[in-house]
Amino acid sequence: MHASIRPIQPPVSSGFEHVNRYWDDVHQVWAAKILPGEFYVSTTGEMVVTVLGSCIAACIRDKVRGIGGMNHFMLPEQNEFSSDVWGGNPGTAASRYGNWAMEFLINEILKRGGRKENLEVKLFGGGQMFAAMSDIGQRNILFAYNYLANEGLKVTAADVGDIYARKVLYFADTGSAKVRRIRDMKNTTLLDREKRYRSQVQKESVQAAGTIDLF
Repeated sequence: MHASIRPIQPPVSSGFEHVNRYWDDVHQVWAAKILPGEFYVSTTGEMVVTVLGSCIAACIRDKVRGIGGMNHFMLPEQNEFSSDVWGGNPGTAASRYGNWAMEFLINEILKRGGRKENLEVKLFGGGQMFAAMSDIGQRNILFAYNYLANEGLKVTAADVGDIYARKVLYFADTGSAKVRRIRDMKNTTLLDREKRYRSQVQKESVQAAGTIDLF
């Protein structure tokens, strides 16, 4: 049996140069892995990958043109005191908040030729990863559904809530999504990352606005 020939990596869309892109041997496809606060849009059929705890990932695509991507946010909404201003910049820290992450993702899809009436949405994540703390995962889920309803966008598929972390693989051209629930965390890497990330965001918000109750 001859090894398959790896296709040439497609050029990265402007603004997404910071995202980790690699060849996935299992699925035989070029992929982009996003972290909390990041998002990615592809026009070339790449697979977009992320691992979620209490965070939410919205997978959105134009089902006619095959242009789509994924975001990964940890907090529902950005407060009005932040210095980040929306303007379609994939690199801004504002994309760690749900309201900006959704705006950014949709805007970048439309900029690349997508049409709002053709958008298809799938949601993943929002697990309750911190038993002793308020359920930020549930708040993220409610925010995502409310935001999409206000935008007139329907969720065609979802795997949200419960207590599990998830690994999500999304194929932006076909809309196919593969989700693996991580029932046995072999280490605390994901939990530690989310704790550090949430602590950092909370600290920055307090410095900017005084006393703010994020949760």
